[in-house]
Amino acid sequence: MSKLYARGTMSYNSPHTFHIPVMGTGYTIDTPIKVAHYGISSVISIIDHRLTEKMREFYCEKYQQEFIPIKETEGDCRARRITAYLNLVKQIVDQNTEALRTSAFEEGSEITKYFEMLPENSPLKVHYQNMLTLVGSERTQAESELRALIIPGSIDVNIMTKIDGGGIKRAKDEDSVEFNDAHAALRGFAHSNLESSVVFSAGLNPRLYGYLSQFEDFLPDENGDIKKKVILKISDYRSALIQGKFLAKKGIWVSEYRLESGLNCGGHAFATDGYLMGPILKEFNENKLALKEALLPLLTDALADIKHSVQDQKLDIHLTVQGGVGTSIEHEFLLTQEHANSVGWGSPFLLVPEAVSIDEQSLNLLTNAKEEDYYLSEVSPLGVSFNTIKGNSAELEREARIDAGKPGAPCVKKHLAFNNEVGDELLCTASVTYQKAKIDELLAKELPHLEMKAEFKKIVEKVCLCVGLGNGALIEKGESVNKGTQGVAICPGPNTAYFKNVVSLKEMVDHIYGRVDLIALQDRPNMFIKELELYVKYVKNLKNDLKEQSGKQFNYLKKFLQNLEDGITFYESFFDEKSEQWGEISQKAKAEIERFKTDLAGLAVSL
Repeated sequence: MSKLYARGTMSYNSPHTFHIPVMGTGYTIDTPIKVAHYGISSVISIIDHRLTEKMREFYCEKYQQEFIPIKETEGDCRARRITAYLNLVKQIVDQNTEALRTSAFEEGSEITKYFEMLPENSPLKVHYQNMLTLVGSERTQAESELRALIIPGSIDVNIMTKIDGGGIKRAKDEDSVEFNDAHAALRGFAHSNLESSVVFSAGLNPRLYGYLSQFEDFLPDENGDIKKKVILKISDYRSALIQGKFLAKKGIWVSEYRLESGLNCGGHAFATDGYLMGPILKEFNENKLALKEALLPLLTDALADIKHSVQDQKLDIHLTVQGGVGTSIEHEFLLTQEHANSVGWGSPFLLVPEAVSIDEQSLNLLTNAKEEDYYLSEVSPLGVSFNTIKGNSAELEREARIDAGKPGAPCVKKHLAFNNEVGDELLCTASVTYQKAKIDELLAKELPHLEMKAEFKKIVEKVCLCVGLGNGALIEKGESVNKGTQGVAICPGPNTAYFKNVVSLKEMVDHIYGRVDLIALQDRPNMFIKELELYVKYVKNLKNDLKEQSGKQFNYLKKFLQNLEDGITFYESFFDEKSEQWGEISQKAKAEIERFKTDLAGLAVSL
């Protein structure tokens, strides 16, 4: 069986060469139920236990199963809710897969859809196409072989490492750190029946990473097999090395490094210091073997301390890439020339209701939006830039509160309540309590009008993401949402602008594999050039924000510009090499590069 999944696949033998990354807390909350039986892997956010509980109730009713609620007054409710939901998702995926496996090989059937959506050069697809030419007992035998080879996509989970607040404490024995938000979510996954991966995003969290080794499923067994794998979302090779070493010393092997563009992505945007994806990919591939050689001894020593040896030949490192990918040419390039095991396609799937949970209003917003409507905002209470779209209902709700003289949102879930500037209680900067206190402080300063206006905007621009990013899924399901927080926050990346139509799952998969073209705006730049454009814009804004640079800020800007210049030099050579293969794409890219060189030269002179 393994030979059928040899190329461009992930460690769990997915038959596809793409995956659907996590999108918000709600957009991919039930994506595995929708697509996993077709062999498509996807990622669920498990940070919001209230949302997972509502989804569990919804799907228990849909599949006629008894729903026994886990109340917030019960001990360890957060982890238990997450475990219960993940177990239900796996159960439904297994049922869907078995139903597909036993369906007839006929036009329009589920099993036919499974094989028709596979990439053309997949050995499994070739096996299927050969079966179609057979008759009689030979065809019956080939059909039986194909049914046996069907596997579902992986049901992976995401934990944002920055989400590690106080959590819910309902009993006297729940005062320890393990009841923090991220720890409880991790425990919920660890206790589930899933054999899949946890994706850690937003950087190293030593306390959380140290917690992993308490669960046997995360440790390699004597044969090197791991039930629950670790995927690290990274922005560069240095991050991979630092985090990989930390985890190896705990006996944890990182099975996959998921490189995401710093700015050309959806949701929170963690800008690098001007490092671009092309050079980062080159560095990672050049050092992939060295990375493995550096980590294995650390892992072996750590496992030896717990009397546990391991066959390291089974421990491999996979590289996956995501952020701004939009064409089959880019997809295939990342697989074949950058040696990616899978490519993440996120934001375009927001236009595929078959794959995600999205409300009709947000779907209409996406289909009608212009390129300039997608922007990098400061609406996140985390203080990290956040990709969003103008006119989303969460933004409109926030503005209505301001117009009514009541800025700030009710803080219902408190996942982002980290700020300690006001009173003794940790608060979310999007909350009513925080914003009222900060506005009172601001008014007392009696600043000049323009300065007052600018400072007021900084206070009230934050949006409640805990609720807003999950509301779309609830509305789409016909479920009730919290009173006073009915807006939907949406987090598409800039790449979404080039897709305009609501499409079926098969149409989007066909686009990924080059069988159809869904790009609506034909002047779409190459993914590398788009990322470069975003970084040039970012550093311009950064310089304007730092009108009077300190020595430290000056050095940071200088380093940022130098890294961008180095990236441009890399791309000049790269697109020269691709001129014959990519033709007009390369010519257009080189023209854009010249424009960005001029912009950066002007910035450098003004420093």
